[in-house]
Amino acid sequence: MPSIAPEAALALPDYHDYLHVVVAVIDNGCGEVLITKRHEHLHQGGLWEFPGGKVDAGEVVYSALSRELHEELAIVVQQAHPLIRIPYHYPERKVLLDVWRVTAFCGEPIGAEGQPLMWVKKQDLRGYEFPSANSSIITAAQLPSRYLITPEPGLESEWPDFLRLLRRALDDGISLLQLRAISLSRDDYMKLAQQVLVYCQEHGARLLLNADITSLEECDAAGVHLNSRRLMAVQKRPVTEDKLLAASCHSLKELQHAECIGVDFALLSPVKATTSHPGTEAMGWHNFHCLSEQTELPLFALGGMSPEDLPDAWRYGAQGIAAIRSLFLTQ
Repeated sequence: MPSIAPEAALALPDYHDYLHVVVAVIDNGCGEVLITKRHEHLHQGGLWEFPGGKVDAGEVVYSALSRELHEELAIVVQQAHPLIRIPYHYPERKVLLDVWRVTAFCGEPIGAEGQPLMWVKKQDLRGYEFPSANSSIITAAQLPSRYLITPEPGLESEWPDFLRLLRRALDDGISLLQLRAISLSRDDYMKLAQQVLVYCQEHGARLLLNADITSLEECDAAGVHLNSRRLMAVQKRPVTEDKLLAASCHSLKELQHAECIGVDFALLSPVKATTSHPGTEAMGWHNFHCLSEQTELPLFALGGMSPEDLPDAWRYGAQGIAAIRSLFLTQ
C-alpha cells in the first residue's frame, strides 16, 4: 500500500484569488435538507441552491455561516460542522465553496429576501436543477458520517454470529457499509451478500460490494467499492449513475484518477498507524487535509479511526470516518 510519510508534508493550495462562499446543508433530522431558489438577476439565477453567501475578508467561516443564515432564512445556527470544500472554476469566476452541515437551529426558515424555499428528501436532490458546482455537495449531503467496513466473516458456520453483530451495528445507526470478505470464494461471497442485503434493506441502509463489477448482476446492492488495484485498472465509470461507486485511495494520483472516472466518494488512508498494516506509515491529519483540498470528492478518513475522531475528521476536510473494529460492535 503506497503512503505518504509524515515528514513528507504536503502544502495546502492557495485560494486567495477565489471568491470564498459559505454554503449550508441544513438537515431537519427527518431525511430532508433545505434548498432555495436564486433570484433571476443573480449569477446562476433561476437555479436551486443550498443557502449561504460570501465570507467577508477576515471573517471566521462559522460566523459567516451564522450571519448568512440569519439574514437569508431568519434562523439561528445552534450546531454545525464542516462537510466539504470545493474549489470550482466557472468561465467568469473562481469560487471556493466552504460547505457546512447544519444539524440544529432555532426558528422556522423563511425566505427573508423573497427567495422560494423548500424541504427536499436527500435522495431526491438530483431531481432539481442546481449550479454545476453543486454536484459534489449533493453527494456529500446524501452520505452519512460513518462508513462501516465489515471484518472477515469467517467460515459459513460463523456467519450467524457475524450477521448478529451486523444487525447490532445497523441498529446503532450505520446506514452505509461495505461487505469486505476477501477470504471467501466468489460463490460464498455472493451467498453472504444476499443475506447482508436483506438486513440492510430492513434498516434502510446502503450496501456496497467489495467485489468485481459483475457482482451487481447477482446482488442488487447500492453499488460497489473498488480497491486501489481495481480503481487504477478502469478508465471510465464502470457502473450506472443510479449505483454508488466508491474507491480506496492512498495518494493524490489515485484520488485524481478516482475523480476522473466519476467515483462518488473515496476512502483516504492510512491517517493513523494501524495494527492491520504495521509496516505502513500513517499520513497524519495534515497530509490528509492537504489532499482533501485537492479533490472535489467526499472523503472518508480510514486508518485507526473511531467515532471519537469525527470532530478531527470534519476539521481536516473529511466527510466522516470509515472503520472496521470501532464501528462493528463486538459487545
